[in-house]
Amino acid sequence: MNIFENVYVYTTALYSVAGLLIIMGLALFELTTRYRNWEHIKSGNIAVALATGGKIIGLANIVHFAVQSEERVGAIFLESAFGFLLLISTYWIFEFLTPNLPVDREIEKGNIAVGIIACALSIGMSFVIGSALVG
Repeated sequence: MNIFENVYVYTTALYSVAGLLIIMGLALFELTTRYRNWEHIKSGNIAVALATGGKIIGLANIVHFAVQSEERVGAIFLESAFGFLLLISTYWIFEFLTPNLPVDREIEKGNIAVGIIACALSIGMSFVIGSALVG
């Protein structure tokens, strides 16, 4: 009998994988931005909170799609990790394609409009990435 055939064990495993991947994804995003996300959130920077919240939802959404397409926990981890790399590259592309709008600086300064766009971009692209993972 496979240990993961028990729904509670399987759910706990997926919960753990998702949590680990989201923590790792947020750590990578922290390295990607020029500002310290949690310091700005602690001080009330809504733009950073929106951008970070969008990343969290996006990362969780990618795991959601990976779970739909795969039953093995290891494969879910790998698919999700690949999706996370794509989501990080989305942020870099966003920054690159808007040379007249320094995204990182604007979010750091508290520009809520840019924070909303970054949030929507992370969530929106997570649906595209997740759908591609499902095939």
